[in-house]
Amino acid sequence: MSRLRVSLLFLFSLAFAVAPIAHAATVETLDWEQCLVEAAANHPDLQSATQSVLQAEAQRDIVRGGLLPSVSMSAGGDRSGSNIEAGAGSWSYNLNASQLLFDGSKTSSLVNASSEGIKASRFTREKVSASTRQALRAAFVQLLTAQRQVSLASEIAEKRRQNLRLIGLLYKSGKENIGSQSKANADLAAAEFEVVQAKRAIELAQVVLSTQLGRESFTPLRVSGAFVTREETRTSPDFDRIVKENPAYLNSTSQKESSRFNLQAARSVFIPKVSMSTGIGNSSFTQLPPDRTDWQVGVNVAVPIYAGGSGKAAVAKAKAVLNQLTYDEKSLYFSLMRSLEQSWKNFRDAADYVAVQKKYLDAATERARIADAQYSSGLIKFNDWTIIEDNLVNAKKSFLNAQSNLLVTEANWVQAKGGTLEIR
Repeated sequence: MSRLRVSLLFLFSLAFAVAPIAHAATVETLDWEQCLVEAAANHPDLQSATQSVLQAEAQRDIVRGGLLPSVSMSAGGDRSGSNIEAGAGSWSYNLNASQLLFDGSKTSSLVNASSEGIKASRFTREKVSASTRQALRAAFVQLLTAQRQVSLASEIAEKRRQNLRLIGLLYKSGKENIGSQSKANADLAAAEFEVVQAKRAIELAQVVLSTQLGRESFTPLRVSGAFVTREETRTSPDFDRIVKENPAYLNSTSQKESSRFNLQAARSVFIPKVSMSTGIGNSSFTQLPPDRTDWQVGVNVAVPIYAGGSGKAAVAKAKAVLNQLTYDEKSLYFSLMRSLEQSWKNFRDAADYVAVQKKYLDAATERARIADAQYSSGLIKFNDWTIIEDNLVNAKKSFLNAQSNLLVTEANWVQAKGGTLEIR
């Protein structure tokens, strides 16, 4: 086989071997809007909350059935005989209907209570959506930060590498000592470790984001975005309005209203119940179908007289539940108000802190630029120069951490307001 053929065969083999690796290394890039849409469709907590809403709607329909006519039908027959007597049969059919006319609004109150239960379950779903959004945003920021940390760590490692080469030349020329070179070696080793650490952080952040998206398979991900907030911090919000529009507060209010209707239903136990019934049917021992039809129409009145005090106890219990939920609603209002104030403070502090860290970074960058020139010219000593270099590295890290923390505190503020996945 010629050398050309061998070379071509090797190249084709290499291409087939590398192709699966290249395919497996494909990284999917998502922006924040895409993450919101996917989580809203796939997150199991949100799907579970949706099923709770469907259950509440079905429960309301079950209770509402008490206001509608009830119709039942039955038919049957049998035949018997012996070896002595001829066989004989009996046949029957019945069609019955009943309609509630009056029960002191007990059933209608239960229907209203169930309707409020539907509202409460929907607000619970919004609470879940808000929590899911906060966790999703935190995972998104975690991966965004990890990606930036890899770039920053690589940048720092390259600068440490350049510093080591410079100090190595100075050491060979007798202008630096072994201690300076050892310090530069240690700085480079630390920087290279942080590159590896940052890459591991990306792998972790990818898994965390995948789970928050509701994915069952974990593939490489990247996120696109900037460390920029969307929430306004310059004007103070209306905390009272925000609290009363919060899904958690609205859920509590709906539960309280549902208990109010349950109390009305409990009081109806002392009121007479009136219903109407009608039916047609007949039976025959000889002919199928029976040769005649009977009918009946009636009005039934049930008057409660004494039930061992259970009705009074049921009213007392329903009243206590209403009182408890009223106090719970007030307590929740205070809790949400505290949470809002705390989240608002943290968000504003984080925004101001980013501005402060940016000034430190600008100052450290300028000092490092001047110190590099001075150290190369021999105008400052190694100890002074390396302190300035370390300050620049720390300033870059602090600025990135401040930016990341700002986005997380913004997400916490949105959750405190009750912001759901539908809020972009």
